Amino acid sequence: MADDIDVTTSKHLRGKYAIAGVGETEFMRGSGCTTRTLGTRAVRAAMEDAGLEPGDVDGLLSYSNNDSTPSTVIAGDLGIRPNFYMDVYGGGSSTEALIGIAIGVIEAGMCKTVAIFRAMNGYSQIRIGGTGGAGGRAPLSSGGLFGRAYGLMSAGQMFSQSFMRHMYDYGTTPEQIAMVKVIHSEHASNNPKAYYKKRVTVDDVLNSRMIVKPLHLLDCCVETDNGNCIIVTSAERARDCRHRPALIQSVVGRCSKPRTDMHYQHGPISTTAGYYGKDILWPNAGVGPEDIDVTGSYDAFTFTTMLQLEDYGFCKKGEGGDYVSNGTMRLGGKRPNNTSGGHLCEGYTHGLNMVIENVRQLRGEIDDSCPIGRGGQRQHTYDYSEGGCRQIKAPELTANLGWAGPQTGSAMVMAKG
Repeated sequence: MADDIDVTTSKHLRGKYAIAGVGETEFMRGSGCTTRTLGTRAVRAAMEDAGLEPGDVDGLLSYSNNDSTPSTVIAGDLGIRPNFYMDVYGGGSSTEALIGIAIGVIEAGMCKTVAIFRAMNGYSQIRIGGTGGAGGRAPLSSGGLFGRAYGLMSAGQMFSQSFMRHMYDYGTTPEQIAMVKVIHSEHASNNPKAYYKKRVTVDDVLNSRMIVKPLHLLDCCVETDNGNCIIVTSAERARDCRHRPALIQSVVGRCSKPRTDMHYQHGPISTTAGYYGKDILWPNAGVGPEDIDVTGSYDAFTFTTMLQLEDYGFCKKGEGGDYVSNGTMRLGGKRPNNTSGGHLCEGYTHGLNMVIENVRQLRGEIDDSCPIGRGGQRQHTYDYSEGGCRQIKAPELTANLGWAGPQTGSAMVMAKG
């Protein structure tokens, strides 16, 4: 519990490590290439962004749901010889967890600079929910012994009970939650990289077809093919790279509720792992949610954003519906969320693209139309209208909130270098 956590052992790591490079492929449907190609392109783009050569990177980490290419294959294609590598099975909550592992292996002297990538053909090959893979033929184990018998096969089916319970307990309305999609679509309309750039209204969300109550189609993330990569190294080395580093202040990696297979048995079911993760995240970072300028929440669904923001303390439990709908999360609001459009609009990569976005926010270089352009001169106006800017005014601190389900989560705080 919170009183039992000793955060003193990790305070000395605050700001000692950084993200020095980021890279991605296009977010698309029907990439026409392998995950090996997507991964290679993403890692190469991140190295170019950092100004690093293959010999400068000696660690690789990746994650997949048996839908990607091992890191050693990507390393060989790029001429990287790893001193440490690891491929983990996992989707949501893997990004921040692997950042923590990268810090650990560098701290232990196993390597010096680590590339973390995710490459997936999440639309054209293996889609969320099992299509394209073993799907319903896979052997039952653990929570699956319960889930499949009750029709809990897809993420929406598995999480819907938590969403419905929140509505029952706190009076949260579909109209409030639809604003998450509305706001993220506004942000995506200013993002040339976003797959889904169309701005939508609350009525658009509520009139889209029902998937599983209370989730409409537009409450759900887009499915895309893409590769993404970030490069973690010491803050000292990062300062010699091409861009301003994003300093890692604190990481929570794969924190869980008391049970992960049947979290329903340890209520309340509308509480997520962030309830426990916040007691690690904020003390280690030396800041609180009120200090954060930009958030990046895992928006596999509109509801997941709301639950995470509540449980990490950005608002009180039960007030998430108001928080996500009152303008706080908008560009120009008090604390914008998912300024790229997130999983709901930009593309789906199990959390990595929101970290990339927040790194760029801290650099102040989202794109050339924003306040800091090619010449490095700050403009005095911020045009957040459709097709305008999405750069936040002088952000100092960002928070990323990862999600594998209500029962498992991860998080990270970064600061401007």
